[in-house]
Amino acid sequence: MSTPPTTGPAAGRGMWRVVAEREVSTQVRSKAFLIQSGLLLVGLIGMVVLYTFLGDREQTSTVGVVDEISATAVDEASAIARSTDDNAVLEATRYDDVAAAEDAVLAGDVDAALLPAASGEGYELVGEDGVSPTITQSVTAAVSQLVTTANAAEQDVDLAALVSGADVGQRLLDPDADDANLRQAASFIFVLLFYVTALTFGLTIAGSVTQEKESRVVEILAASVPIRALLWGKIAGASVLAIGQTVVLALAGVIGLVATGNLDALGVIGPAIGWYVVFFVLGFVTLASLWSVAGALASRQQDLGGATAPLQILLFAPYLIAVTAGEGVRTVVSMLPVVSTMLMPARLAEGDVPAWQLAVAIVVTLLAAVLFVRLGARVYENNLLRTGNRISFREAWARRSPADA
Repeated sequence: MSTPPTTGPAAGRGMWRVVAEREVSTQVRSKAFLIQSGLLLVGLIGMVVLYTFLGDREQTSTVGVVDEISATAVDEASAIARSTDDNAVLEATRYDDVAAAEDAVLAGDVDAALLPAASGEGYELVGEDGVSPTITQSVTAAVSQLVTTANAAEQDVDLAALVSGADVGQRLLDPDADDANLRQAASFIFVLLFYVTALTFGLTIAGSVTQEKESRVVEILAASVPIRALLWGKIAGASVLAIGQTVVLALAGVIGLVATGNLDALGVIGPAIGWYVVFFVLGFVTLASLWSVAGALASRQQDLGGATAPLQILLFAPYLIAVTAGEGVRTVVSMLPVVSTMLMPARLAEGDVPAWQLAVAIVVTLLAAVLFVRLGARVYENNLLRTGNRISFREAWARRSPADA
């Protein structure tokens, strides 16, 4: 004798897992999902490779000379330049006379020329429309050092005694300042990745809900699965995919930095990568229910753009703030829900963030997640089976569910 199917709350217990598994299996077989994931992965690895290439590439500057003293000065200048920038190299190129060296500068064959001054005393740097600070500072220091040493020997002066106590040391108040470009790049990548991932998966959630409404598949599902279980399943499935993709990208970034020998860079932004994953989980779960609601408010795919427009604005606003706002504004809004998901990891990448600000951002986002999911569940449950024209949020909120009728 067959057993009749179970109905009521017991039937919905655990059904959200079935819906979530269906969402995951459908998406991982989707070409769009695979292509999007592949492009993000390739783009991230490409950025790591580009950073390595640009960071390790020598920047050679050529200086035209016409005598041995100038050539020696350029060699000394190269050593001075390397003491402040490992990738800076100066090379001397010999010419027969001053006119030939000047012609080389005008032709772009050399970056500058170190020539005897027209007055007959000292030297001058000759450029076409300017001379780089690296060449100017290092060559000036080298010429000064060589000429001073030569003059001291000629005058029988003990140069060591003369310059005793004149050494100038260096003490850094902000030793991380050299990492500013890396930190800013990581900050921008965090903001961009969350924006792209949340928007892509959010539109996928909304589109899936609307497609099921338009094809009437949802009516079949609702006959055997509680509507709220459908919502939990949608949120869980999309969150698993989005979080899984984020973890893979984070691991790929770490592995890329290690493989390319950028351990210093990993030490600088590594903690921020971990916090990015944490805030992504909180932020995406907060938004997932709202994307499902947006899909429930649209009855056709043509209505989806209008239904999801407020959420797209909600995502774009923190992106705009992250790129354009000042430090004070960014500090305040980085503790607000959704915005914190973009801005807090970005701030962590740029430097230290007080622990209390991290705690506030996490607590506020958790509270927002609970509130948004509860509100979203009501609207979703009340309007998923409603068809016809696109439903406004006011109508959706006021509408009572069949269970309440």
